[in-house]
Amino acid sequence: MASLFKKKTVDDIIKEQTKELRGTQRQITRDRAALEKQEKQMEMEIKKMAKSGNREACKILAKQLVQLRKQKNRTYAVSSKVTSMSTQTKVMNSQMKMAGAMSATAKTMQAVNKKMDPQKTLQTMQDFQKENMKMGMTEDMINDTLDEIFDESGDEEESQDIVNQVLDEIGIEISGKMVRAPAAGNNLPSASPKRKTQISDDEIERQLRALGVD
Repeated sequence: MASLFKKKTVDDIIKEQTKELRGTQRQITRDRAALEKQEKQMEMEIKKMAKSGNREACKILAKQLVQLRKQKNRTYAVSSKVTSMSTQTKVMNSQMKMAGAMSATAKTMQAVNKKMDPQKTLQTMQDFQKENMKMGMTEDMINDTLDEIFDESGDEEESQDIVNQVLDEIGIEISGKMVRAPAAGNNLPSASPKRKTQISDDEIERQLRALGVD
């Protein structure tokens, strides 16, 4: 019972109208088929009367045939009109749905615009741009500092290589001298170790001067 008193929506009305137009189109098609059948029968009748020599009957049947063909042609015009009405109904339905969607979108945009502060949004964007620039500058500074550190580390490594080379050469000579030197014992003078240390320092200075290291 509740469905009987339910208010019809626009979609319901359009569906009913479309259904009626389809029914009308089918009826027009059936009527045209019947007229075409009558047309063929009448043409056969006219030919029969013409063979029998009945000219008056041929004239009467010919006039009826002309009227029948006009009626058949009118069915095409009516069918075209029905199709046009169905198309217009669908277009109107689509336009109404589009208008409804635009209305809902407009309301949503209005609500968003009310909640959104343009000045605050602009300030937020400016702050973001400022902080982004700061971050970029900080990153550049860090990269420059790291590059300098790595460059200095390279110089230190090169200097260390030179020192290691000198020490290796000195170490080899010192080792050679130490191989030829007698082993330390209780019978050696107490000043001997100091003299060996003095000789080693001289040798180191000589090797440094030979390599051009002050």
